[in-house]
Amino acid sequence: MNTEFVIGVDVGTGSVRAGVFDLNGSMAASSTKDIQIWKPQEFFVEQSSDDIWAATSLAIREALGSGTINPQSVIGISFDATCSLVALAEDDKPISVSPTGSSEQNIIVWMDHRAVHEAEEINATRHRMLRFVGKKVSPEMEPPKLLWLKRNMPQTWNNSSKFLDLADFMVYRSTGIDVRSLCTTVCKWAYDGEKGMWDRGFFQKIGLDSLVSQGKIGSRILPMGTHVGNLSEQAAKDFGLTTATKVAVGIIDAHAGGIGVMGMGFNRPPKASQLQTILALIGGTSSCHMAVSARPRFIPGIWGPYPSAMIPGLWLTEGGQSATGSLLDHVIHNNSAYPSLAQEAEKHGQSVYDYLNSILQGIKGRQGKGPQIVKDINILPYFLGNRSPHADPGARGVVNGLTLDESVEKVARLYYATIQSIAYGTRHIIEEMNRHGYRIRRIHACGGGTKNPLWLQEHADITGCKILLPQEPEAVLVGTAMLAAVGAGKFSSIEEASVRMSHIGSRITPERKFGRFHDAKYGVFQRMYNDFKSYQKALEKF
Repeated sequence: MNTEFVIGVDVGTGSVRAGVFDLNGSMAASSTKDIQIWKPQEFFVEQSSDDIWAATSLAIREALGSGTINPQSVIGISFDATCSLVALAEDDKPISVSPTGSSEQNIIVWMDHRAVHEAEEINATRHRMLRFVGKKVSPEMEPPKLLWLKRNMPQTWNNSSKFLDLADFMVYRSTGIDVRSLCTTVCKWAYDGEKGMWDRGFFQKIGLDSLVSQGKIGSRILPMGTHVGNLSEQAAKDFGLTTATKVAVGIIDAHAGGIGVMGMGFNRPPKASQLQTILALIGGTSSCHMAVSARPRFIPGIWGPYPSAMIPGLWLTEGGQSATGSLLDHVIHNNSAYPSLAQEAEKHGQSVYDYLNSILQGIKGRQGKGPQIVKDINILPYFLGNRSPHADPGARGVVNGLTLDESVEKVARLYYATIQSIAYGTRHIIEEMNRHGYRIRRIHACGGGTKNPLWLQEHADITGCKILLPQEPEAVLVGTAMLAAVGAGKFSSIEEASVRMSHIGSRITPERKFGRFHDAKYGVFQRMYNDFKSYQKALEKF
């Protein structure tokens, strides 16, 4: 039997993952390779497109080898990536976006916040295009970053030939064809997806019209999963594949996760009325919250509505939390007890997370309580600002309830309170979506956070939503593989692929008995932000 395979490549914040899938959505092989990150200054985060390409090549080759996959059986490939900005010179070589001047550092990573001032200026224009980003662009989006480059790095600005979203760069380098994804351009570049054109008035208003007139941000915008072309000879050589492999238009990583889980539990492509009761939650370094509807829903502080940015023909609403997995890592690592914590976890043959969960389970057992064991620790999790629904990049983290206790048990409690705060943030986003027409009752979840049972149960209990997990845990890779399958002509649509290649793995049901406690602590969570803003205001003149 000649099995056909497709490859999904996920370029995350810290690594590249390649997954080889059959057309039922089963993973045949995978590989992960780390990628470099530079942080030359506070709020600056940079990467290298050459480093990412090399890591991708190694990951694909290793996946093919580990699964003994015949390269000729790979019929399609597609890419998802973080919404990071890639700069290329005339010869398609990297050009520096870094204050270090290093040409290797040619990517401004999504989480880079150097362009906060430029984002504020763009928002002050009140241009109509801002309606489609919750009335405020984020410094994580591309227009503020580009405006920062124009002002601060004129040599890079003048000598660049192309600026691309990272997923689009991967397609370009794979094929030599400059095609941009409807997903990346609508969500992160202020492309007018409704009219199918760049709004020249918007770019003129913010001083970036040359990007459109000189074609530096692309002129050919296509839906995700569209067949672009086949792998070039060089790309095929780099990947260990053949030039017969078809390349499909890519997507932002979180949106790939949304595609990868939205079709779970359906026997046929679901209707819009069914989908608007579902939230796709992609939990990783940050978290994204995706919902779709038949008509546009304008929700202040929440990105979108974006036309056809995830599910063709439907409007996407996108909430998000800028620091979730990265925040948990920060809380665990940034204390004096971490060395002994890591040592004990290793001794028990557990991950640090599993070991902390076991400590918390012991505390609950001794005290005969549940989440109330951290009632004295309240956290505002905006360590990297608030993406939704406050849309406040100037927000910061707050921890209430610290003591001089330096024990591992204290770290466990702080970690638990942080998980709760992240879940309260998700509840806040869901409530805002539901206030504006959604009826979200179910969460389809994927990503690193969903591998933590405590994270999952707290999200179920705090939001009141049942959580469904995919049978294939690597749902982001599955979503990207779906695009590859559509591009290879194996499915007629993304909706068909999502039903055929995505399956339910397990369910988490909310424990209602903790509802009153979480309602009370959620009220504290809300007040903490208001209090924080009052502190900022009191000191803003200094």
